[in-house]
Amino acid sequence: MNARLPLAHRLLAPPPGWVAHADVVVVGSGIAGLTVALNARRAGLTVLVVTKDVLSAGSTRWAQGGIAAALDAEDSPELHLKDTLVAGVGLCDEAAVRVLVTEGPQAVRRLIELGARFDRDRHGGLELTREGGHLRNRIAHAGGDATGAEIFRALEEAVRAEAEAGGVELIEHALVLDLLFDDRGRAAGVTLHVMGEGQRDGVGAVHSRAVVLATGGLGQVYSATTNPPVSTGDGVALALRAGAAATDLEFVQFHPTALYVGPGAKGQQPLVSEAVRGEGAVLVDAAGERFMVGQHPLAELAPRDVVAKAITRRMSETGADHVYLDGRAFGEDTWRRRFPTIWESCRAHGIDPARELIPVRPAAHHASGGVRTDLYGRTTIPGLYACGEVACTGVHGANRLASNSLLEGLVFAERIAADLATRLPEPRDPVPDDRPEGLLDPAVRGEVQQAMTAGAGVLRSRDSLDETCRRLMAARLRTSDEPCTEAWEATNLHLVASALAAAAREREETRGSHWREDFPDADERWLGHLVTVLRDGTITMEYQKKKEEAP
Repeated sequence: MNARLPLAHRLLAPPPGWVAHADVVVVGSGIAGLTVALNARRAGLTVLVVTKDVLSAGSTRWAQGGIAAALDAEDSPELHLKDTLVAGVGLCDEAAVRVLVTEGPQAVRRLIELGARFDRDRHGGLELTREGGHLRNRIAHAGGDATGAEIFRALEEAVRAEAEAGGVELIEHALVLDLLFDDRGRAAGVTLHVMGEGQRDGVGAVHSRAVVLATGGLGQVYSATTNPPVSTGDGVALALRAGAAATDLEFVQFHPTALYVGPGAKGQQPLVSEAVRGEGAVLVDAAGERFMVGQHPLAELAPRDVVAKAITRRMSETGADHVYLDGRAFGEDTWRRRFPTIWESCRAHGIDPARELIPVRPAAHHASGGVRTDLYGRTTIPGLYACGEVACTGVHGANRLASNSLLEGLVFAERIAADLATRLPEPRDPVPDDRPEGLLDPAVRGEVQQAMTAGAGVLRSRDSLDETCRRLMAARLRTSDEPCTEAWEATNLHLVASALAAAAREREETRGSHWREDFPDADERWLGHLVTVLRDGTITMEYQKKKEEAP
């Protein structure tokens, strides 16, 4: 990156016009954020939850497939661990995966005790299914394909009950801007902008003893994604500007089967869950050929990177802009019962999945990398935590195993809350921050999405990534001196895209969800992590060899 065009360490914004206080400020309202808020409050801490839209606008509500955990007598945490490590293609942190799979079953049971209603079989047991990469039935789901919505419902009801009782404050329609520091360099709160009417309009500040980032994904750096509009990488951008380390940003999972709704489709795309393939649907090309057979022993149930690459190859070979998912064998009753959300989505786009092939193609879906954390969600900045998709716990490695994301958010959120209950220092006021600030024109958002889609998507190469980085560098010249939500989001997207593209250009191999056409094979010399830090306005990267696991 060119130091002559430095990236800002703070967003240009008016000074805070109001101040709120809490022990903990949680940024985000999905499964991770609400779990932290609920458990921290029950530990006696005061909590303020900030969310960019309404509580339900994040990614959790859109999760269709389910939540993975070893809940069946014929399954075990060890088997779940093995499947996760295979999907992660050598880059998982085995200690983090072990935490996930051993603490996961009880965390799901606590979610059920909270009131989440998962689908049951005729004997009253959990109805567990399979998805790609899992060798056992271990996916718990709710409402067929509305798992995220049900989990969110249960958590929201519990958090709102705590809010009514006092001790939890909820601020909706608020974009968090930057981290505040005390005189020791610890996180001491955040600045934010509230979009609405009332006493706390405009830019304000929350002073706190700890900050938890649970802002979700960064899918909106691409033109087409399964992520909701709020997923603009705000948490990763805030953390980078603050000086925190991010890891594995190059590993962005593209969901193989987003519903294809026509050429030029942009923004959030409807998702056709992997669970549909888990129930037996198959992928075919325009000629009706099942092209996944022979590509992988699990065929359509191969890990997502394998399926996404195979679809992209077949589209390239045939010149088509999509392939098809064939679930006609299910019949209408199964579609309506097991996948009511997908059924309605297909019907809304003029497709009858019980009688017609479903057009699908890959779309940006899940970031395996993010803000670097330890096993308790602590980042490299004291007092700053991260969990959920914004974090890189080491669980996913180079490619997330299906339905591990909800579990990761749940398990590590519980760990963060437990850590907060024992480690919070006495509060100190934030100190002035004189680091350089800046802002980009809102129009940069479209430029970022076009550049990333063209050169840093499913298929990447040195030439494509060089061109993406060049376009992102040029976009830095599009500055603005008019703070607004659109400009702040565009600036966040630009920073995250710049870091992601730089990491993708640096990693010269193909591994998991990172596919380099000019380096088509995995290379053991790259069996490690790229750690990204913003220093003096420049993105810097350090390669860290993966630690050997203890025997």
